Amino acid sequence: MRVVRTVLELREALDYMRMGGHTPVGFVPTMGYLHEGHASLIRKAGEMANTVVMSIFVNPLQFGPNEDFSSYPRDERRDLELAEREGADIVFIPGVEEMYPEPIRTKVSVDSLTTQLCGASRPGHFDGVTTVVSKLFNMVQPDYAFFGLKDAQQVAVLRRMVSDLNINVEIIACPIVREGDGLALSSRNVYLSGEERTQALVLSRSLRETRKAIEEGTVRTVEEARKLLESVISSSPLAVIDYVEILSFPDLETLEGGSLLSDAEGEVIMALAVKFGRTRLIDNNVFIPKEVHALV
Repeated sequence: MRVVRTVLELREALDYMRMGGHTPVGFVPTMGYLHEGHASLIRKAGEMANTVVMSIFVNPLQFGPNEDFSSYPRDERRDLELAEREGADIVFIPGVEEMYPEPIRTKVSVDSLTTQLCGASRPGHFDGVTTVVSKLFNMVQPDYAFFGLKDAQQVAVLRRMVSDLNINVEIIACPIVREGDGLALSSRNVYLSGEERTQALVLSRSLRETRKAIEEGTVRTVEEARKLLESVISSSPLAVIDYVEILSFPDLETLEGGSLLSDAEGEVIMALAVKFGRTRLIDNNVFIPKEVHALV
């Protein structure tokens, strides 16, 4: 495994791999503090590509003024051990000055998809994501890029960016990886106290119970599903809801509260963001209501 820290080194390393016929190239962009979710992305990349590139960069553009950029967890040595163990070929670890040598005046922005969910409560966040990812795509020029569905909105936004700008990369969405008790893996889980972590299990439980109620036919409308999600989450005294939404996926359009879930065309996402203390966690479930309704 080769570790590079400049764009020039990255391009030289990739030229060497491509000249040797080690294509296609798979790319896993991360902000580091890696866990099993990231490991699963590296493994999937290894299944589909002959060269696996991972980037580790905590991107300041996607953090708001009151968010945790300076305290975001970092552990480069641990990250490199995991990356090598899982089969990454090149790890790109640029500094902020390498990524943004001058104050950036060009930004990539995706309309509409970024005004819902995390985009509503974190203004400017997705402009930071799309800008840095487009830069990384230009640097790596991968054939495939791998992202976890825990941030399903990010997947939807990046797929639209790639489509609109004719970027020659296929976005591969990979399943959410969870702890044995159901908590979705996140680098931010390290911030949780013992009691907060215990109560955070209400997130996956709310999604699981609501999905079951839809399958059993006891919940039929969008509003009924939203109320059940909120009710289960609110049973946790430490939970402070940021949002609970049920939208079409991947276009993230609002569904009327009184409409039947079974009438929705295509996929639907139940998405939520909840704070436990100072830690904001997200989770979701994507499904096709017509297929679920057929089971009732």
